[in-house]
Amino acid sequence: MTEDSRPLEKLFAGARLRRLRRERGLTQADAAQALGVSASYLNLLERNQRPVTARVLLALAENFDVDVRAFANESDRQLIADLQEAAADPVLNGFELDRLELNELADSHPRAAEAFARLYQTYRETSAATADLATRMSGPGSTLESVRDAIDASQNHYPELEAAAIDLLERSGTKRRDRERTLAKYLLDEHGFTVRVLDEEMMAGARRRLDFHGRRLLLSEVLPSTSRAFHMGVALANLECGELIDSLISKANLPNDDSRRLYRLGLANYLAGAIQMPYEAFLSAAEESRYDLYVLQRRFEASYEQVCHRLTTLQRSGARGLPFFMIRVDGAGNVSKRFGGGIMPFVRSGGGCPKWNLYDALRLPERIHAQSFELPDGRRFLSLARGQVSPAPAGQTPVLHAIALGCDWDHASRIMHADGLADSAPQALGIACRLCERADCAQRAFPPINRKLDVEPHILGGSPYGFDPTS
Repeated sequence: MTEDSRPLEKLFAGARLRRLRRERGLTQADAAQALGVSASYLNLLERNQRPVTARVLLALAENFDVDVRAFANESDRQLIADLQEAAADPVLNGFELDRLELNELADSHPRAAEAFARLYQTYRETSAATADLATRMSGPGSTLESVRDAIDASQNHYPELEAAAIDLLERSGTKRRDRERTLAKYLLDEHGFTVRVLDEEMMAGARRRLDFHGRRLLLSEVLPSTSRAFHMGVALANLECGELIDSLISKANLPNDDSRRLYRLGLANYLAGAIQMPYEAFLSAAEESRYDLYVLQRRFEASYEQVCHRLTTLQRSGARGLPFFMIRVDGAGNVSKRFGGGIMPFVRSGGGCPKWNLYDALRLPERIHAQSFELPDGRRFLSLARGQVSPAPAGQTPVLHAIALGCDWDHASRIMHADGLADSAPQALGIACRLCERADCAQRAFPPINRKLDVEPHILGGSPYGFDPTS
């Protein structure tokens, strides 16, 4: 057996191969020819009767633009987390579905697994029987979640928008240090829009308004000067790339008009970020600085959140950055933005783990908090969290968010903020209390939903809730 044909730790990926082939509209014979294998061998691979070899993975990367790292990973982590949450519900408690069975379901029948997870999330939402608009907007399977899932499905990378950003930069002659002036001139020359910065009273609380009647792009004075070029980019995305954005929306299979409008806003913001932080220059600066977030903020005149978001998008075939996840929460723990569910599983509803440094950033927002943490299944991650203050309408308290950027611990040596963490033990975290089975956690808010309470009136343990780990 040659070196390049040895199996990679017995990687069986039949369902993923089959789904990829069907998504591309290929027969087994066509796909086999592209991979340089026989149709019968591909059939064995798709039925998990043969492990995927290094040679097949390389052929997938070359011919199908597949991220080999993502393809070779275990089943999608967000999907597994969703399945675990469903299996832990008391309604299904008698079935005793373990992680191995859920992994097999996700691997062998991913579409069925996604349908099962979606059905459970819809059940939770329906059984809550609430008419509260905020709950309906952020509940699983609803408007916000469907948009987040669509972004995760694309790995938060849109080659078409990246190309449009480069084209616009070239046509406008925009340079990094003169971006605001150049984009303002381009808006005037090409579209007849004058950029005006107005006081908050005249803007009536709006941060950006495209005035078609007066041919003006109006920006609020409360916006940081470094954000003005970004908002010009959003305006240009809507003025020049409407058809392109429409085509991307049509591919996402979103459930309603609200989700399509939110997705449109997200795509326009993506294009603006690509204008502000051009792919190749940004990736080069990130790697040269060892992903120094302070350096990237200064060099591209961007906020911490904008830099973190941009780092999650660097997934171009042949020029990929590190695979990051990102999450943004407010002081009450509400999640208002997240990317990268395939890397770090997120709970769909309820609060997260209070031991995550994400929440430390709300108390000390002026610096980056670096943390190594480990989930109950043994996977270790790096988290870089920082607080960010955003202006609020007159008379209201400025808005404080905590934003965490993270990745698998395997990549920590390439990130300068992780220096000094390697020799320290990782913090023991869970995804959320109801999905965490750590029995000795003093910060547990409630017991795991798939374990029976074990209340002993004469003994108080280290955790507020005792439970039978074998139940």
